[in-house]
Amino acid sequence: MPARVLIIEDNLANLELMTYLLVAFGHVPLTTQNGEEGLAAARRETPDVIVCDIQLPGIDGYSVARQIKAEAALRAIPVVAVTALAMVGDREKALASGFDGYVSKPIDPETFVAHVESFLRPEQRSSRVMPEASAAAALPPKNRQVTVLAVDDQSVNLILKRSILEPLGFVVLTADGMAEALRLARKTPPDLIISDMNMADGNGFDFIKAVKADPRLKEIPFVFVTSTYCDEASRAKGLALGAQRFLFRPIEPEVLVAELEASLSEAKARQL
Repeated sequence: MPARVLIIEDNLANLELMTYLLVAFGHVPLTTQNGEEGLAAARRETPDVIVCDIQLPGIDGYSVARQIKAEAALRAIPVVAVTALAMVGDREKALASGFDGYVSKPIDPETFVAHVESFLRPEQRSSRVMPEASAAAALPPKNRQVTVLAVDDQSVNLILKRSILEPLGFVVLTADGMAEALRLARKTPPDLIISDMNMADGNGFDFIKAVKADPRLKEIPFVFVTSTYCDEASRAKGLALGAQRFLFRPIEPEVLVAELEASLSEAKARQL
């Protein structure tokens, strides 16, 4: 029986990753992005477990946990902190505030769901396992040995892309900035580039200009995925600079994969 998991997290990348992982294991995520909304959702939905970030806008995670444990209708619900545990005493403070346990940041796709499920009843725990990279050998050949260069300054976004693409047979290279991405692309030209807009050493527009100016890279299909440049003017500019797609996050994993495969097919057709 799937569990209903309330996630209270203001970081969109972390929220997307946790949502994707829970859905992959058959659970039903309920999402909110601040403490007040999280408390309201807990009272309204009575979830099976609550996963709550510590650093939230408005009331923080400690206050959320204390409030949940103070209410008779909610106090039996396990509350799991999401925290980097960066400071001495953070673990003790989380437990003293009412959290039943914690998940460490950065989120580890291979252990996150198991940690959350440890607070569920046995019948609610999934029997599924994360696909191993070696499982690609049993997949249809269209994605095997297709190399994707993923560029993003947020490590959690790169983890999410790898967790989506690698089980489908894609080889994923990652970079957190333009200079590193160009170095990797020139060393091992990928079949496709998927890029965020924000980078420490430029932005996505700078990056695609550099790619299209390089004779060795200019024909590689290029896809933007962004949660910050979500307007039609930015989309039009990205497409005018040569991107095959300009996608807005959040985006469902199956939609992302379909868009990438369509971009690869279009690029292949142009070469015929």
